Amino acid sequence: MRISPSVRSVAACSISAPGPPKNMLFPILSSTKKNSSKPIAPRNKKAAMNPMKTSNDTPAATRDSSAQKPRLAFAIATALGTGYLKPGPGTWGSLVGVIFSSASAAVWLLSLGPRFSNRTIYAAAAHVAGDTPTSLFPLISLFLFLLFVSLGVWSGSRIARWTGLKDPQFVVIDEVSGQQLTLLLALVPIALPASRALGDGPLFAEFLAFSLLNWKFLLAGFILFRLFDIAKPFPCRRLENLPGGWGIMADDWMAGIYAAICLRLALHFHWL
Repeated sequence: MRISPSVRSVAACSISAPGPPKNMLFPILSSTKKNSSKPIAPRNKKAAMNPMKTSNDTPAATRDSSAQKPRLAFAIATALGTGYLKPGPGTWGSLVGVIFSSASAAVWLLSLGPRFSNRTIYAAAAHVAGDTPTSLFPLISLFLFLLFVSLGVWSGSRIARWTGLKDPQFVVIDEVSGQQLTLLLALVPIALPASRALGDGPLFAEFLAFSLLNWKFLLAGFILFRLFDIAKPFPCRRLENLPGGWGIMADDWMAGIYAAICLRLALHFHWL
């Protein structure tokens, strides 16, 4: 079959004519990714599921902008800012417990009048044995301890919930309460020196008050409580798992019980 020259020239022109750019027929893949508006999925699947979730180290106020800082709870839990002292805020908190217990005894003795100046514990106790109000100091001490217990649980729970932290380091109301328990529990009149004489309410009240002013007793109680609070023997660690403020406070109460037992032994064997 013969092809005419006209047809041959048309076919040659169609073959030699340049076609459309390749990128128009088959777009470059890299260009489509750059221009894509599809959001990139985060690597952390948990963050994708809940992007507003924060870590436990972030205050809860960042999760809820309407939440206000519980200032009263902070003032109580930090023992009026003592928890911010460095180093060792727990040690400073224990010192507050010693000072508070000693100061309450001093104020109570001074309220009884000047007849207690320059007197020994037994002479002072004998002097007021018939005065009924003098037996109230143990009850006052117990009331103050229970007050710190309730305030500690309440403020600890508020701060733990607000900060999202289980046991913030600046919370020292637990050390204050644990130190109180150490000093008071060690003086319960069982197997103490001259325990028969201390059976009378006023005599025991005087013994309790003057003991809380004895620097050897206070120093020994302070050191013992700090040792047990740091070592946290069984079951202190488990008590930390209690919810809210109970977990913050209970382990220090247990440390206070251990310290009180050792302090009681020191009193029994006249080491103080």
